[in-house]
Amino acid sequence: MARQSSGRRNTEDTDGAGAAQAGGPGTGGTVPAGGSGAGDGDLTGGGLSADYLPDGAEPDGVGTVGRDPATTDLWARARIDPIEIALPRGTGYTLRAYRPAAELTPTTAEVDEDDPFARLAGPRTVDEDEVIILDDEFAELAAEESEEAPAGRGRRRRGAGKAGAQDEPEVDERAAGEADGQDEPEDLAEQDEADEADAEEVPIFLSHRGKLLLFRTPESLVEFVRSGAEHDLAQLDTWSDVAARLRPEDVVPLEEDTYELDLVVDNLRGGHDTWDADLLIEAGEIARDLAYALRLEAIQTALAPGSPLDDLDEALRAGAGGGLGGFLARRRLRKIGAQQATLGWRTIIGKISSAAVWRE
Repeated sequence: MARQSSGRRNTEDTDGAGAAQAGGPGTGGTVPAGGSGAGDGDLTGGGLSADYLPDGAEPDGVGTVGRDPATTDLWARARIDPIEIALPRGTGYTLRAYRPAAELTPTTAEVDEDDPFARLAGPRTVDEDEVIILDDEFAELAAEESEEAPAGRGRRRRGAGKAGAQDEPEVDERAAGEADGQDEPEDLAEQDEADEADAEEVPIFLSHRGKLLLFRTPESLVEFVRSGAEHDLAQLDTWSDVAARLRPEDVVPLEEDTYELDLVVDNLRGGHDTWDADLLIEAGEIARDLAYALRLEAIQTALAPGSPLDDLDEALRAGAGGGLGGFLARRRLRKIGAQQATLGWRTIIGKISSAAVWRE
């Protein structure tokens, strides 16, 4: 994967606003008159005292307004987050988690054979036994070369198991190295890469057979979870606790887990001066997560490193950093075609929308 959602953004700029709203609806507490609200057990700035958190958990800080201690405890222990995604058809709730790849069984995606994007993104199947004859003259030349070729050469690639007694035996260099008690450097490097891939945390959603399950209301999401229906999150070791404890009031996504994909295309159409870096960066994060988890190869290709949309993402991130690097990044953004970016993102959002199953 090129990039995953950061999961937690820096929200220091909202600390003041959150503290001013302490004691409001959903905070579960009131700041005493003349007090700072920082006493033990008080909820301040939308954050929670460590007294309410499970062992080893850290306070969420800003963004937890509307969550009570039981909700924070549930998601911290389960290591699952509710998220909110806005698409052209509406806004829906779902769940997402990150786990090491070795612990997950990939979803079984339903592939549309008529989907041109899937055909372009997927590998081309080559039949080694297929014979293509362009014309009679080419066929005669091919036959002559076959007769003149030494025995055992030119035929092993098509039928190694059918080679005659005159074929030269092939030596399995890897087996020979193992017999000598030595591993080839290439084999060690490949094994290291495989181990790193298994240890890397990857996204998994409340999905089934390559379809993202989106719910219009928290109540419908909870009803589905309690129904015992099949889905990809059921394989998590913490899922049984979520299914037993989940309530509609627990489905409260944090600000950084809210994605407005419905605004991306209109924002890009407005031109370089109106591009919202945060909006577009977050869209790239959730699109990459969904592409990986749902096996949407066309989106993986569109956002792959070195692609135009990935270059756009890199320039937006560098520009948000400020300084000389930010200045140069903004100059790079000017060279990125707004029309190309708009068309690319419209296609991505269309693919995500097609992979979404809405539940009322």
